Amino acid sequence: QASRLVELPYSSFDDDDTSLFEDDNTAEQDPGVWYPDPPKLSPFSHCVRYLAFLWNLLFLLLGLLTLAVGIWGLLAKRPLPGGLALSSDPMLLFVLAGLGASAVSLAGCLGAFRASPCLLRFFLGAVLAFGGLEVLGGLLLLLARRRLRDALWDLLLLCLLRYQDDPDLQFLVDEVQRSLQCCGLEFYRDWESNPYFNCSAPGVQACGVPASCCQDPLENGSVPNIQCGFGVLGLGAAAAGAVVHTGGCGAALTAWLGGQAGAIAAGATILLLLEAVGALMALRVLKDI
Repeated sequence: QASRLVELPYSSFDDDDTSLFEDDNTAEQDPGVWYPDPPKLSPFSHCVRYLAFLWNLLFLLLGLLTLAVGIWGLLAKRPLPGGLALSSDPMLLFVLAGLGASAVSLAGCLGAFRASPCLLRFFLGAVLAFGGLEVLGGLLLLLARRRLRDALWDLLLLCLLRYQDDPDLQFLVDEVQRSLQCCGLEFYRDWESNPYFNCSAPGVQACGVPASCCQDPLENGSVPNIQCGFGVLGLGAAAAGAVVHTGGCGAALTAWLGGQAGAIAAGATILLLLEAVGALMALRVLKDI
């Protein structure tokens, strides 16, 4: 009996060890039982993944380019002239747009390349948020046209007042006046509200208007005459009309934007379609993971 009591535990442990070794050998010989292989992607799924990566890479490069332009514009004007606040600098829009586009596109690139569900979900959420904001903005523009017109006029008046303070605003004002052949907000005498063009100002620009108001800034030459608008505010209406454009830019710009409404709507629609294509490709990659 003693020998049997000694043999029983020995034999039971021996059987357990043998079964463990057999299980290990089985797992080593047939690993698919414990770790099943993931389903193989079809050629179409591979193609969609590569397209999603390249698609987001393109927008990543565009976002980085926009960001670089904004940063260059800000650094080129450091310190801001006239104590202009950073929040009112037009180049800040390029920086924010570039940052947003770069961050979202980078998430889409890495999500498609690494097949990361987290990054792809972030990309989809950001695209849906941007698309919703664009649609909401378009509806607000349609419902608040009069308020938009008033805001546009306030913006033009601000540009007139800060014409010399910011090179970007100066460039925009000159391009608008030169392209639309206008001067001032409602009338060319609106430039009297600018502290540099006011007739009581001490500088040489007193009682004048920018050269972009002139009807012929070249004056039959090859180099624009930047002094062609000097002293115009001291002339009569008829004499000033022979030198500069007397009509205001507010009504002209409003009419031009109204004529470009179709092109603006088409551009917004194309942007939404591009975002929708990127979202659909991300959904397909997310489904195949």
